[in-house]
Parts: sequence; structure tokens; C-alpha cells
Amino acid sequence: MRLSLFKLLSILLLMSFFFNCARRGTPTGGPKDSIPPILIKAIPVNETVNFKENRIKIYFDEYIKLKDVKTQLIISPPQKNEPIITPVGTASKFISIKILDTLDANTTYLYNFGNSIVDNNEENKLGNFKYVFSTGTYIDSLIVSGEVTDPTVKETSKNLDVMLYEYDSAFTDSVIFKQKPRYISNTLDSSLFEITNIRSGKYLLIALKDANNNKIYDPEVDKIGFVKDTLKLPTDSVYNISIFKEIPKLKVLKPKEVTKGHLIFGFKGKAEDLIINLLSETPENFKSEINYEVDKDTINYWYTPFEADSLNFSVSKGDYTEEFTANLRSSKIDTLKINNTGKTLNLRDTFAILSNTPIIKVDTSLITITDQDTLNVSFKTILSKSKNKLYLNFDKKPAFNYTIEALPNAITDIYEMGNDSILLKTQTKTIEDYGIINVDIVSSKKTAFIVELLDSKNAIIRTAKIDKPEIIKFELLEPGNYFVRVTIDENNNGIWDTGNFLEKRQPETIIFFDKNLELRANWDINETFIVK
Repeated sequence: MRLSLFKLLSILLLMSFFFNCARRGTPTGGPKDSIPPILIKAIPVNETVNFKENRIKIYFDEYIKLKDVKTQLIISPPQKNEPIITPVGTASKFISIKILDTLDANTTYLYNFGNSIVDNNEENKLGNFKYVFSTGTYIDSLIVSGEVTDPTVKETSKNLDVMLYEYDSAFTDSVIFKQKPRYISNTLDSSLFEITNIRSGKYLLIALKDANNNKIYDPEVDKIGFVKDTLKLPTDSVYNISIFKEIPKLKVLKPKEVTKGHLIFGFKGKAEDLIINLLSETPENFKSEINYEVDKDTINYWYTPFEADSLNFSVSKGDYTEEFTANLRSSKIDTLKINNTGKTLNLRDTFAILSNTPIIKVDTSLITITDQDTLNVSFKTILSKSKNKLYLNFDKKPAFNYTIEALPNAITDIYEMGNDSILLKTQTKTIEDYGIINVDIVSSKKTAFIVELLDSKNAIIRTAKIDKPEIIKFELLEPGNYFVRVTIDENNNGIWDTGNFLEKRQPETIIFFDKNLELRANWDINETFIVK
């Protein structure tokens, strides 16, 4: 029996319905929006001349919001009274700028919003958006561009301010410590900069890593870079600036009590060879020790406690001298604690016992080292300059186990406290567990070099100081990723010398070779680095 046409159409429609239901899934919502907001208009229009308004409105094609506008917005020349920018924290199709300052005559102003303008939904950035106007009859149009780098670190330093100070009748070098610049820009999320809308003239160009974001140089917290020669605009030159941290003038801070018999002196500047004299009367058995904390601006002053409410000190170095009084309140004394450098001992390292208080006496007759065959191993002790580290130097064999035993009172600290029984174990690896990196420094420069091998966390693993270009062999390295940093040691003093702005002295050149040296066990890597 044939189906009627009506029934046939009904069956086909029903089948289509179930087929589509089976294929039904979650709607994708269409392609993701990746288009940043688009400027529709501005009132007054962008690049207005003879500007006399105190309010600006900028309209966009979609809802936008301002993100980190306080840190992203750069106004050049800077204004004494910051404008009111709205809306903040809510979405809008426009930005309103209320100017609170009295504008200078015949001056081009630039509002660079950086990456702060984003759309409301996907936060697509309207990168480097600028609004420009002039209180004169024309818009200044000169440009200065270049790159700012921090050669002491592997990563790209971002968000650096680049500033121009105008050479006028009132200009002195100290202006960067007191006033904001005439023109300012920022590298944002790269190392490149461009200062636009500048008028012709002579300028000082500096770069700042501005710690407190006040657009004024503070040597105690900021890094600085500068172009030594005067800029004469217009120019076609591109400027490369290296930033560095100046060494501030020596300043010692009032000592603070940590525990009974332990004070700390904070300081700024170079405090090496600082002389600390205790002026207060002390008992006959009085002892004191001074050490500097690594990578911290702190000096530890340890002493054998005695009854006193306060201690008087004088500190001096060269022409610098100052006196302090430290008030004493604590009754707690640090207890001697002993640690060791680790269970695995590199074949090129020396085993060390670490103490939290200065060691003043070591009785080697109470210390023994035995190997895995229970044979005694001869050793020599070396006390570090800080007296917080006792080295036990002995001949090490590859793939061997060692036991270090110290009987009570083998180690005595400044408080006349001795150690409890100590049992430490360490072992060495085979030579095949390590690798070698050979670094060939090639250069036409007739100078010394400091070659540093760094790990992936920017920590210095090995350092070599050479008087001329040559091959350096870094042996017995743990497998891992390494990088090379080279300092051109022009004065051959074995350290990197930083710069000084007022002395117009640039720092010694540092070159960071960012090639990743991936070292595996039992491997040799040979790399050539050209230092120009």
C-alpha cells in the first residue's frame, strides 16, 4: 500500500527533527573578539592648535574601560596638578579629561594612555593611544627614539621612563633630582622608546627605573641611564641607553638590637672597611665580631653580653664619622645551631659547617672524618672571614661517602656556647655525573674581562677573571641550563664598576649572551662569544 503524500512528508520532517537533535551541541558564540576599540571622535579634535579648553572628551565605537591608568598614562610636559580622568572602574563609550593646571603658552601637550584603554568584554588593548594638542599655532613634531636595557639581568626590563630635560638658562645637572622633565615617555612592555611632539632645541636624555613613580631621580632606590652628550634636535640618531644603580653616599643607620649580644647596623652606600668602635666600658673577657650579610645592606655586630642599659658606638670610614647609642632591652640569647652545606658535595667544593652565631674556637681533636671504608681522612679547618662558616678541607674521591663527626664542644661560639654531638654525612658523585662548558672569549679589546656563568634563575654559579681574551674551562658543572655574562673590566680591578650621573661616568660595559647552554651529564659544550 502506498503512503499518502501527507504521511510521507510528515515522516521526513520527523526524521529530520530527530537527526538535528542528535547533532545538537553547545553553541560556540562565534569567533572571539580580538579587535581593539576604535576612536570615533574627540572634542576638541586630536591635534587641536590654539587650545583654550579645560575639558576633553574622547569617544569610541564600543564600551571601554581604563586599566592601570595611573601608572600607564604619561603626560608630557608633566603637570603640577594631575588631571581628573573619568570614568574609572566602570565601562563607558568615552573618556573625560578635566584639566586642573594652567597650561603653558605655545606648548604642545601629549597625553599618552599607553595600554590602559581596553574594551569592556575581551580587554583588547588600544595600544599607545595618544591625544595631542597645542596652546600655540602649531604642533611640535620632532621625535627621539631608541632602546633602554639593563645588562645586569637576562630578562627584558619593562616600564622604564625616558625623559628629556631642556637646556635653558636655569638648567643644572641637579635638576633631575628636583624637577620633572620637559618631555617624558615610557617603554611600556618592551625595551624600546619613542618621545614624540618635541620642539627643536638642546636636551639632556636620561632613562629611569622609577621605583616610586614620581618622575624624579632618587639615587637610593632608582636605576638611571643617560646619554653623555647633549642632544640637539632635530636629529636622526637612535639612542641606546644602559641603566645602572649608582652607589649612594655612605650613611650608617642607628643600630637595632636583635637579641641579647646581637645588634644590626643598616647602611647605604659602600660600607666595606667601616670601622665600628664601642665607646662604652666593657669587662675584661669582652669579645666582639662584625660580619656583613651577603646581598643585604646590613652589618651584624655580635658581642659577649654584659649588664648595660645601652651601648655607645662611633662608626667611621674616611671622612665619614658618626656616633650612635643602642638601647638594650632583650634577654633572649641566640642558641648555637649547626648546619652543613648539603648531602651531596661537589668534587670542586669544600665541605662547610654553617653556624648561626660567630665561631671563635675550634678543637680539631674532637672532629673526625671517615670514608665509606671507615678509614680516617685527614683534613684542615679554615674559618671564614665572617666566622659563621667552618670549612673542612680534605681530599675527595669520586662516588664516595663520608661521615663527619664532632663531639660536644668541638665548636664554641662568641657566647661561649659549645655544640652538641654532630653527625653529618655527605657523598660525592662520579666525574661522569658532571659536564664541562668551555667559553672562548674573542675580542680585539686590550683589556681584562670578568666572565660569569649563570643559571636559569640568574644566580652566579662560577666566575673567571682574565687579563686578555682566552678560553675558560668551567669544569664539574651540574647538568642544567646556563648563560654567560661578560664584563669589560677596563680598570682591571676584578669587579664591575657602576656609573655616576653627576660625574658623567658610564658604568663598565656588561654583555649578556642570552644563548641557553643546555648541559647534560658527561657532556662538553664549546661556545665562542665575541665581545665587541
